[in-house]
Amino acid sequence: MRLKHDIKIGVCGIACEACPRMTKGMCPHGTRGCTPQVNEMCAVATCAFKKGVRLCFECPEFPCDTTKKGPISYGYCEFISGRGS
Repeated sequence: MRLKHDIKIGVCGIACEACPRMTKGMCPHGTRGCTPQVNEMCAVATCAFKKGVRLCFECPEFPCDTTKKGPISYGYCEFISGRGS
């Protein structure tokens, strides 16, 4: 029998269960996880909100200077966007 487990994905693309803030109980959004909204603690969430995307990966400008700030390595962002080597 396979158990169903819904994984929450933060606006940055990290599974909330793997996010350092979430695992330390320091997520400002509690168990909801990060969503696109103005958030002084997360430039990625604020940027996605301003650009009207659900995940930063959906933005045509991805990867950008905002993603260079983390939490995902910029090299990985370039790789998954097809713009890296």
